[in-house]
Amino acid sequence: MPGEPVSNFLPETLPKPTIWAEPGSVVPRGSSVTIWCQGPPGAQEFHLDKEGNRVFWDREKPPGPGDKARFSIHYMGEDHAGSYRCYYGTRTGWSERSDPVQLVVTGPYGKPSLSALPSPVVMSGGNVTLQCASSQGFNRFLLTKEGEDESSRTLDGQQTPDGQTQALFPVGPVTPGHRWTFRCYGFYRHTPRVWSAPSDPLELLVSGLSGKPSLLTPQGPVITSGQNLTLQCHSDVGYTRFALSKEGGQDLPQHPGWRPQGGLSQADFPLGRVGTIHGGQYRCYGGHGLSSEWSAPSEPLELLVAGWLRDSPSLSVQLGPSVAPGENVTLLCQSGERTDTFLLSKEGAAHRPLRLRSQSQDGRYQAEFSLSPVTSAHGGTYRCYGSLSTDPYLLSQPSEPLALVVSDYTVQNLTRMGLAASVLLLLGVLLCQAWKDHRGARDAAWS
Repeated sequence: MPGEPVSNFLPETLPKPTIWAEPGSVVPRGSSVTIWCQGPPGAQEFHLDKEGNRVFWDREKPPGPGDKARFSIHYMGEDHAGSYRCYYGTRTGWSERSDPVQLVVTGPYGKPSLSALPSPVVMSGGNVTLQCASSQGFNRFLLTKEGEDESSRTLDGQQTPDGQTQALFPVGPVTPGHRWTFRCYGFYRHTPRVWSAPSDPLELLVSGLSGKPSLLTPQGPVITSGQNLTLQCHSDVGYTRFALSKEGGQDLPQHPGWRPQGGLSQADFPLGRVGTIHGGQYRCYGGHGLSSEWSAPSEPLELLVAGWLRDSPSLSVQLGPSVAPGENVTLLCQSGERTDTFLLSKEGAAHRPLRLRSQSQDGRYQAEFSLSPVTSAHGGTYRCYGSLSTDPYLLSQPSEPLALVVSDYTVQNLTRMGLAASVLLLLGVLLCQAWKDHRGARDAAWS
């Protein structure tokens, strides 16, 4: 009878039924969920009880001939979270209670953050630590792996110096073969089935040993603030997809590979208008199909964002802007503002700018870049920048450009000598012609 204690209904003479929840036992707040209870043929009535309730929570009769009943929760709330069991009755008595199903409600609290330390890129067979953190003071954290509910793990939260709480979950060894995608939740110990909203998913990239691709940017390593930036990852291996990682970042954008006019396979990663967040070191990886294994990383690409420090240093050259091969040349970069490091960049060069620690002299900061001995490859247009150690990827405005001309004096002298010989030869021809004309006119006069 409704309202009577459950114990009055449990002579436990029949086998226990099976219980489960659809679409699952972890339910976002406000969603609907159905608890199913299945017994043997002949079950006439099903009861559902919730842990902590002294009376049965609900009862249902099968809607028609059958052996199971459904219990629906149309709007999942905190009060619905808990442990449920069901049992059934026949003409001969009542069954044992089922094993419990635990209903968890998610979403009453904001989501925590999930990150990988030191990076979400892991060499095949390596280990990584996943950090779940929140500012809401959770004292328990739970980590789930996509497709493997049974692999969920729970840890106590630890206080951090910045006032957050966190849990550090060791993961590994990480191997290819399936996806390594995780989410985490925070909750309080006194309400273990009321969780936060899930963190954003974090997918680990399993890096293997296959051929590494190349990463470049058409703009060169020094990018001006505000311009549009695109990174290109390409390879001759024929990868069908590519992933991009940034040192210290957690995002791993992936793009399908394509072959421009039958050339190298590549993917473009447009990063939008350049800002402070774009400075840093990048690598890319190539992959085949749906495999979870990726290639070895590309060589690192360092992006430097110019225009964030108000000062613009000056750049000058000792011995003048025109030098001969083999000579020693020094480019001097100076600034009146505090500068920790100076960088020297050559226009059109794909390699990293030269970098030197600054020296203080007479109230100014400076660095001397030696180009010795000079070759024809040193010719070109140079600019220098300043940076601070607190933000090494953010640079000052560029200096005025300096054009360095490498002149081969031997060739120039031969050219000048050749030109002088040509002039002398022309003068000789003209004099000879004039003498012939004069002699012809004299002979004509005698005759």
